[in-house]
Amino acid sequence: METKPLTGRFRADGRPVTLKEYHAAGGYDGLVMALSMHPDNVQKRVQDARLRGRGGAGFPTGLKWSFVPKTGGDKYFIVNADEMEPGTFKDRELMERDPHQVIEGAAIGAYAIGAHTAFIFIRGEYHRAAQCLQQALDEAYQQGILGSRMMGRDHALDIHLHLSGGRYICGEETALLNALEGKRPTPRAKPPFPQVAGLFGQPTVVNNLETVCNLPHIMRLGPEWYLSLSRCKDGGTKLYGVSGPINNPGLWELQLGTTAREIINVQGGGMRPGHELRAFQPGGASTDFLLPEHLDVPLDFDSVMQAGSRLGTGCLIVLDQQTCPVKMVLNLETFFARESCGWCTPCRDGLPYTETVLKDLIEGRGRPEDLKLLEEMIEWMAPGNTFCALAPGAMAPLHSALKYFRKDFERYLGKG
Repeated sequence: METKPLTGRFRADGRPVTLKEYHAAGGYDGLVMALSMHPDNVQKRVQDARLRGRGGAGFPTGLKWSFVPKTGGDKYFIVNADEMEPGTFKDRELMERDPHQVIEGAAIGAYAIGAHTAFIFIRGEYHRAAQCLQQALDEAYQQGILGSRMMGRDHALDIHLHLSGGRYICGEETALLNALEGKRPTPRAKPPFPQVAGLFGQPTVVNNLETVCNLPHIMRLGPEWYLSLSRCKDGGTKLYGVSGPINNPGLWELQLGTTAREIINVQGGGMRPGHELRAFQPGGASTDFLLPEHLDVPLDFDSVMQAGSRLGTGCLIVLDQQTCPVKMVLNLETFFARESCGWCTPCRDGLPYTETVLKDLIEGRGRPEDLKLLEEMIEWMAPGNTFCALAPGAMAPLHSALKYFRKDFERYLGKG
């Protein structure tokens, strides 16, 4: 039984899996099965597998699909491959090494919601990934997998590759929709939610690319098999990555619920000589720090939330004892401040101001009241006070750094 469905077909030489190789390994069998079923049954199969979104929020995928109206009219399915979260590189690997898996997953998702048009919205800097996907799309059209009679059946589907303009905010699903429509990529008010009124005002589902890549395997091997892959109540494997001062930084497909200790010490080969683990972000730059005492927390959605952070993208960023956490947070806040779309005041003005306060602190111009001011900034940009999740995500590392490394902040106050 397959235990690494997402990466099991990867070639040792790093080149993309060919269509012939993909077919030989059961590729497009999941799509054939989906097309033999009613779309509602496809949705139920995914719900029974307990697939949760791999882009960060962890929302149940099948449930998200069920919100799409059953009535006719244009509908759209979108694969979100705008991977701009610092420290995250999982989707790029899937696109560059097994692009037909992405296409098959997108086709299954589109069929499940009754869409005849799908888009793969890819980060503009991912030139090699875009080339691999476009070549795979061309092959799929040539073989009749896509087009007016998908797989020879009475269902039409066109999949288009769209390169992003290159802003972090485009990864937010409603900003992505605006970008696809040729508008300024700013988030939209919700409700209405995209499943009801999305691209061009029509029902739309936006799923993360890793999420979509799970669909062919769920269709082919079933929910019970998918649930058996996991160490928790949710189904499947997870692409976990790790970066920082470790011996073997990289990306691995492991059981959902694998611990950070196993990822860092076993897969990553442990910390480099002379470096000691001080903390880690479990799911990219917009997640709260966790400490060495959290190394044995299962990295699944619920367990990480209970520990005080989010699973996010599942790509760990390691902080060691030689790295100043205040400077690390400043680096992150500089990124988020630059990437703010400017649509709402707390984010547009609050993030640059947070960056300024941190910079003044590090450069010896800090004031005793600055730490209290940073705490207030966290409150002002908390969930519910901003138009989207960018600013609350940006505040997550600062919030946890003040909680765990307050003495490091206070040390700078004495250097003025």
